[in-house]
Amino acid sequence: MAPPRLLSIAGSDSGGGAGIQADLKAFSRCGVHGMTAITAVTAQNTVAVCEVYPLPPEAIVEQVRAVAKDIGVDAVKIGMLGSVETIQAVERALDLISEAPVVLDPVMVAESGARLLDEEAVEALRTRLVPRAAVVTPNLSEARVLTGEGEELPGEELVRAVHALGPGAAVVTGGHSETATDLFFDGGQVVAIPGELHPEGAAHGSGCTHSSVLAAHLALGFSTEESARRAKRVASEAVRDGLRDIGAGPGPVDVFGLCEDQARGPARDDALT
Repeated sequence: MAPPRLLSIAGSDSGGGAGIQADLKAFSRCGVHGMTAITAVTAQNTVAVCEVYPLPPEAIVEQVRAVAKDIGVDAVKIGMLGSVETIQAVERALDLISEAPVVLDPVMVAESGARLLDEEAVEALRTRLVPRAAVVTPNLSEARVLTGEGEELPGEELVRAVHALGPGAAVVTGGHSETATDLFFDGGQVVAIPGELHPEGAAHGSGCTHSSVLAAHLALGFSTEESARRAKRVASEAVRDGLRDIGAGPGPVDVFGLCEDQARGPARDDALT
């Protein structure tokens, strides 16, 4: 029996820490088949996004059309979009896979601080894609931009405000907060999903990993809340095990325990033969 088929619609990170590279690693970690529709190619490393090269809107639609026609799509994760034109293209592309649940990670700023979503594109994201999502997964700052609410709005009211924009559920992630607690809301009670802070870890790609794991678990048949809980756990562990010695800036998260595997050396090699 074939594994679930997951499609990432996102940008490419040449440093391998975030974007489709992080998404594909997270998909593999969950045991699902990953596919991609690239929205933009970035020239970036751990310290900066040097250049962003958006793909033509039609190229985005055709990537989705190709995989949907032949392979099929069981769930979609949407990441970096960048512009109004790209958002419009993704909206068209979603019509080709209308039955698959969509997890939208509203990527606005890179770990290095570079802006990845045009200011004029926020309204298009809010009105065209957020209502089509099964789950939206902003961090605190992204949630405030999406809703237009200020810093004074408490977290529980903020996640309700995100949900009021039309998605099936909202998860306001707390990985950059003092408590690392996510807030989940699907119209019932606000649910706190606690996590652990890992200040010595590496967090580049943590948001991509979280939303990708969540989408994978939806495709695997888990409930939205349970998918959010599992995404929290995997993303937290990936930060804890993050590759701190790669690059001069924030290192990439690690969903595979690469350093631990490397330390095992020959024992791991024997297991693969």
